Amino acid sequence: MVGITSYGGYIPRYRLNRMIIVQNMAWLLPPMMAVAQGEKSVANWDEDALTMAVAAGYDCMTGRDRKALDGIYLASTTLPYVDRLNSGIVATALNVPEEGVTNADFCSSQKAGVTACISALQAVGSGEKNNVLVMASDQRCTKMATMYEMFLGDGAAALLFGKDDVIAEVMGSFSLTCDFVDHYKGRGKEYDYTWEERWVRDEGYVKIIPKAISGYLKKTGMDLSSFDKVIFPCYFKREHMNISKKLGLDLSKVQDNMHEVCGDTGVAHPLVMLISALQEAKPGDKILMASFGQGCDVIGFEVTDKIKDFKGPKGIKGSLENRAELDSYQRYAKFRELIVADLGLRGETYGNTALTTLWRKRKVILGLVGGKCTKCGTPQFVPQDICVNPKCKAIHSLEDYEFSCRTGKILTYTGDMLAASIDPPAIYGLITFDEGGRMFCDFTDCLLEQVKVGRKIKMSFRRKKKDNIRGYHGYFWKAVPQVEQ
Repeated sequence: MVGITSYGGYIPRYRLNRMIIVQNMAWLLPPMMAVAQGEKSVANWDEDALTMAVAAGYDCMTGRDRKALDGIYLASTTLPYVDRLNSGIVATALNVPEEGVTNADFCSSQKAGVTACISALQAVGSGEKNNVLVMASDQRCTKMATMYEMFLGDGAAALLFGKDDVIAEVMGSFSLTCDFVDHYKGRGKEYDYTWEERWVRDEGYVKIIPKAISGYLKKTGMDLSSFDKVIFPCYFKREHMNISKKLGLDLSKVQDNMHEVCGDTGVAHPLVMLISALQEAKPGDKILMASFGQGCDVIGFEVTDKIKDFKGPKGIKGSLENRAELDSYQRYAKFRELIVADLGLRGETYGNTALTTLWRKRKVILGLVGGKCTKCGTPQFVPQDICVNPKCKAIHSLEDYEFSCRTGKILTYTGDMLAASIDPPAIYGLITFDEGGRMFCDFTDCLLEQVKVGRKIKMSFRRKKKDNIRGYHGYFWKAVPQVEQ
């Protein structure tokens, strides 16, 4: 049996009510009021497609051995690097072994996430791989006062494919590839160039998705009526329903396109919708997932009895419950670098990153790997040659110890109004981990009044700096105070 053995999701904490966009920009584009329902998910200023993928990956691997992974596939159209293996950065952040693991980036199309899933299923089905983690993530930037500013949200999803304890068995796949250009982004361009919406609806979604689903049904000999949930992305909500009617579907079987709760999350969206369906599924349910983007990939799944005992990840449902209002359009615009602000003299330092140091300390910086003394059991970050325990002081006694999944609490903190920050004040301080070890770090996803001595924290992989001069993105871990909703 080959299929999904775990899932994980990540929807950023911030949500922007679409009426805030309307109130600020509808004077320039009045038709945007027609799609002003609900809210869209917005990545924090220190998040991007790569950090969200790491978050989804950790959620998917909750309670599982990341050392057992032998494949890491990352799908996105908004990866930070054009010529650097982005999935390699993710693998290091997940502390996956460097040997015996195939890492690959899937990009250049909105259907890349489902394409990566098909590749993972083929690798596992052939016996070449045992456990392949697929992550899909997107943070698409749009110009102000556009319909796509209303449609698009940020998010990530992760699926683990294998043969043991399968919760959703694969029932075949089908691929349709055609160079239908609804939008494109040329090299060096910040924003997508988009074509007219009627063209995208009438010649794209309405024709390509049904054609691909028909191809899948013909290939597998199945009937669409046998599926309990049918998933396909389409940010035009009315057209989403029209496609369902064209397919002859009972509308109760159509997975909601999630416009009101997060918006279209790009490459991740078919997987986001699939995970939402799996979190409500019962044994025997059949689920059909289709994508869209220069064609359409389709995969069918049947939920197994293992779903009843499956627990651990927060998934999409848990991420949606963890939310905070982003009540300023100007703040959102700055997070997206849509407006230029002067960070002052303290924001003018652009030190070149020492790539040699990053290589030597890659596990420490990207994986948050410290050390644990084999003599006395004391954890410490950062690892050094001498144990920090004054009663031990053993030399060269440390073994690798991962802090990325550890919880802790705040010992001290500062809200610095003078430090350069995209979202002032800059909040940082000292934390202590529950199982031992201390660390000085930045805090994120919080307001200053939510930071208190003794408050619990968890760690989150974030973008530490963005060097626009050299095109370099630097990453590290930050502490997230756990505030009760």
